[in-house]
Amino acid sequence: MEKLANDQASGSPDLPESGGEPGGLAADPPGERATLAPTGLTVRKAMDMPALRGARLMGGGGGLERVIQRANVMEVPDILPWVKPHELLLTTGYPLRNTPQGLPELVCELNSHGLAAIGVKLHRYLDSLPEQMISEADRLGMPLLLLPDAIGFDEIINQVLTEVLNRQAGVLERSWEVHQALLTIVLNGGGLDEISTQVSAVLGASVFITTPDGRVLAEGGDPGDISGWKSSPCFEDTGRFRIEYEQRGVHTHADVPGWHAVVPIVAGRVDHGRIVAFAHDRELDDGDVQVLERTATVAALSVNKQLAVTAVESKYRGDFLRDMLAGRAGSREQMVAHCQTLAWEIDRPMVVVVAEVDPDAQDAPASSFDLRPVQERFATAWQTVVGRRDRHSPVVGFAQEVVALLAVPPSGDAETVIRDVVREVSGDGGGGRRPFSTGVSRTVKGPEELPAAYEQARRAVQVGRQINGAGSVAHFDALRSFRLISLVKDVAELQGFVRETLGELAATDEEDMEDLRHTLKVLLDVNLNVAEAARTLHFHYNTLRYRISKLERMLGPFTSDPELRLDLALALKVLQMRGMERP
Repeated sequence: MEKLANDQASGSPDLPESGGEPGGLAADPPGERATLAPTGLTVRKAMDMPALRGARLMGGGGGLERVIQRANVMEVPDILPWVKPHELLLTTGYPLRNTPQGLPELVCELNSHGLAAIGVKLHRYLDSLPEQMISEADRLGMPLLLLPDAIGFDEIINQVLTEVLNRQAGVLERSWEVHQALLTIVLNGGGLDEISTQVSAVLGASVFITTPDGRVLAEGGDPGDISGWKSSPCFEDTGRFRIEYEQRGVHTHADVPGWHAVVPIVAGRVDHGRIVAFAHDRELDDGDVQVLERTATVAALSVNKQLAVTAVESKYRGDFLRDMLAGRAGSREQMVAHCQTLAWEIDRPMVVVVAEVDPDAQDAPASSFDLRPVQERFATAWQTVVGRRDRHSPVVGFAQEVVALLAVPPSGDAETVIRDVVREVSGDGGGGRRPFSTGVSRTVKGPEELPAAYEQARRAVQVGRQINGAGSVAHFDALRSFRLISLVKDVAELQGFVRETLGELAATDEEDMEDLRHTLKVLLDVNLNVAEAARTLHFHYNTLRYRISKLERMLGPFTSDPELRLDLALALKVLQMRGMERP
């Protein structure tokens, strides 16, 4: 027996909402367009059910992946107030039997309400569907089905609702079983590795658990598949998952095979990372998202437990490293023996690296939920990257900096190691993470040399940021005279020195003066070799001779006065340092 749409109590049999709609996509990277995956019972799948197997698709074939969550019957003209999203609307056309010209407009209005599909029976009140109605359905991608005469609306509704309810019941049962299994893992002392392996087995997909900025903490699944996914455009070359392009939900990209689902790990409005599942051979749907959400809850519990343990261990490790850097940790033998209990190796050639988040980055806006403190996340990133390369290298986060003792390879090429670590921590510059500056000490041969090396690295951070600005990487040995200049705390005194030495050439807001300063710097760099300076500046020899004469009229006989040349070189270096540009 057919139900009436204006009977609100029974005319719109609503199903429970699924566990959240897949979230929208973030801004797509250049050249890449992401789309949401279909979830639940789609119109295409519903047409395979016995009651709809004889239905004909009259129009709107582009919308066959729309999801059905409800069913309703339209037998009154004012159906719109009762229409709900993801609904299959069945009708004989009775309300519009006298005004079939209104059907195209009705299709447009129903589509704006998020309707899944329209099923129509003919020959009772309508003999045919207007061509304009079919064209409108095609334009909007609204599936328009011609229903078999022998099938009643109640049979269609019963089969659709039964299928939807069975799907949702199966999803809930599976997600609850997964939750119980994962909770058991955590209570038995398991961690993120065990959790990712368990979920991978349940979903039949590769699973990754990442930090808030996309660095992989744990993974589960077939090693070959995992390696393949990591080489996809969803990951950077450093192995970082590009979370800035992937919000919660199910996604597919034109240049990434299969489907992947992303769920954030959030507890107490604190972002702990992401869970990502990749599948080659099947479409991930809202049921998989629900499983991942259950997993995210348990993963948050595991992360919080690990954070509590790590906080105690980090304080203990940090206190001891601070003592070593201050020179009060005992003899060499005592320091080496104690570090062995912490799984640190310090009896080898090392460099001290000090990294500081740049001041302007500390005030960067947070996301929709509060992030862990910047310094905590920064220290975690360094520990993760360095730990992957050498788990015996000490890395500790202090209040304003991160200190790492990196082993120098047998080749003595510490530069490559430092460059690679900084690149990985910064994530190749992607993801909107905070910029930071880095200072590197000279190579030390043992722990007794650490206090001096620590001061060198700290000085390199400060001076490097003054010379090159935010995001600099400075080596202590490369600072040279900049080290001495940085020791002068009276900026006004330095500015006075620049004014007295350079005179009108000190004006930093005049293009002509800047050009002459560059000429002077090149001349000093090549030790007044005019031919070499002319080649470097791409000047004619006589042109450069003219410029030298002009500079000497402004500055004095620097070509014959070595003391004046030294003063000029120092003044140019002062101008190069940040915060001293306007003498």
